Parts: sequence; C-alpha cells; structure tokens
Amino acid sequence: MGADIWGYRETAGHVPGTRLIGYRVEATDGHIGKVDKHTEEVGRSYLVVDTGPWILGRHVMLPAGMVTRVDTEHETVHLACTKNEVKESPDFESGQHEEDGNAIKLIEHYYANRHM
Repeated sequence: MGADIWGYRETAGHVPGTRLIGYRVEATDGHIGKVDKHTEEVGRSYLVVDTGPWILGRHVMLPAGMVTRVDTEHETVHLACTKNEVKESPDFESGQHEEDGNAIKLIEHYYANRHM
C-alpha cells in the first residue's frame, strides 16, 4: 500500500455519499469503536474513529485504504488492520492535525509500512 492508501479500495463497497458517521468499526480481530468523522476528498479520504473506553477515548485517523468492506446493512466498517495496530497508531486530535502535513505523513508512513 502506498500512494493509494488515501482512497477507498474498489472492492470495499464504499458508495460515495454514504454517511458513515456512527458506523461500528471492526479491526481484523474485533471491535475498535465508531466512525466520528469521514471524508471523501480525492487523494486524502480518511475516517476518524472514536475508540471510546477501549484505548482511553482516543480518536484515531485511518486512511480510507485501510477499509476492506463497508456493510451498510449492519452499519459496520471493516478494516485491514488489527486492534493493536490501531492502538499503536500516531496520535491524532480532531481538528488539530487534519491540515498538518507532518501528521498526515506520519500516519501515512505508519499504515503503509506496518508489515515491514
């Protein structure tokens, strides 16, 4: 995964315009939270997930390329990463880093190179 990390996978079933806020978010090994915000910007689509009490109410930014499947019937987003990978992801504060180029690069590097 590289430059395309910020776009939804063609196989994910994401339909542009679908409101994902409030959808349940599932990592490969279990539930991690709910979608707090999402964007459909070309070249920089992402989800902000509220992890709730699981990791102390932290918000994480996940590039849209991490989404493997959007299940609109069950309002669930499935990811291509584990709970621990989300837990260890770079810090993100909603509103603070959304336009911070360095934070975006850090998040991109983390998810693009997580299997190295």
